[in-house]
Amino acid sequence: MKLILAGLFILAVGTHAQWYHFPREAVQGAGDMARAYGDMRKANWKNSDKYFHARGNYDAAQRGPGGRWIAEVISDARENVQGNSGRGHLDSAADQEANRWGRNGGDPNVYRPRGCLRDTEDETVYPRRCMFL
Repeated sequence: MKLILAGLFILAVGTHAQWYHFPREAVQGAGDMARAYGDMRKANWKNSDKYFHARGNYDAAQRGPGGRWIAEVISDARENVQGNSGRGHLDSAADQEANRWGRNGGDPNVYRPRGCLRDTEDETVYPRRCMFL
């Protein structure tokens, strides 16, 4: 009887929770966050950091619960480090707002600065022109 109950429990948990995807989603989400940071550095576009914050969190959260979790961990750690380095509290709060917006499925383009062009063909960042997505 215990064996049957254990089998039913494993079947129910395995088909609904799919917890075994969490680590992979987290690793892939961390890669999404790193890619957004690298794209921000390459773009070198004034006032574009909120866009890249939102985009990194959005991409990571699309991976699933693991990606959403790692996006929150990385975002909070980054803001804590930057907040302790004397950076403005208002700027940090605005970054966190963009992070939450992206994690919750909001369109990152809301934070795209004016004049920052897009390239929907190949989704490549072009330095000096901030073309992406």
